[in-house]
Amino acid sequence: MTGVPASAAGGPSGAQGARGTAAAADGVASEVSGSASDPGAVVPGRSVAGGESAADATAEGRPARGGKITAAAVNQASVWNVANLLTMLRLVLVPGFVALMLADGGYDPAWRSLAWAAFAIAMITDLFDGHLARTYNLVTDFGKIADPIADKAIMGAALICLSSLGDLPWWVTIVILGRELGITLMRFLVIRYGVIPASRGGKLKTLTQGVAVGMYVLALTGWLATLRFWVMAAAVVLTVVTGLDYVRQAIVLRRQGIAERAAALEETEA
Repeated sequence: MTGVPASAAGGPSGAQGARGTAAAADGVASEVSGSASDPGAVVPGRSVAGGESAADATAEGRPARGGKITAAAVNQASVWNVANLLTMLRLVLVPGFVALMLADGGYDPAWRSLAWAAFAIAMITDLFDGHLARTYNLVTDFGKIADPIADKAIMGAALICLSSLGDLPWWVTIVILGRELGITLMRFLVIRYGVIPASRGGKLKTLTQGVAVGMYVLALTGWLATLRFWVMAAAVVLTVVTGLDYVRQAIVLRRQGIAERAAALEETEA
């Protein structure tokens, strides 16, 4: 016996220990450098879901499965914010509004008042959800898709119900809904060239439409019934005028985008 431990003499256990120490050092260094650029990086020394360590994943040149699971959980939780909850509330109110609007034949003043309350809540939440999302950085992909759908759904449901009950001419419903759907489609078509911002006229149109439709939902008589006619007339005019203005902006935006791309292509070729 020499009295020297096998690990010091370079025996099998010593080689394995050296390799283990080097691998651990490499793993820690990779994790530290990875965490600086990846917010979802796994903390060194912890194992992730499925028993895979971050060091093993990093050594193989791929992200740890636990990092993906954690990131997905965070994204899923971020959907449940106050702005999106208000949007969901508007979506839920649509079938409830239709049921209240058409209850008892659709002409009972009490049911119409309840329908108006549901419509008013939907319009009020529409004013706040977008503002909250932008102010508190709560913008999500779900909100971008669901918010315009909720807006069109509650307004479309109200207009169709009013026309089906004979309270509002069908041509008014067709003009308003045709404009809304057409402008939304046009925005998607020209988004490659830029975004058409909401104008003051468009915001005034939305407010006027909401007031006019709300007045028609209520069972009004006398001078209030006459007033709602003129409010709806103003809403129709604003709907058409702002719609034409958005079309003009889309044409200008498309031309500018094509010109800029052509200029960039010429510079590249030169």
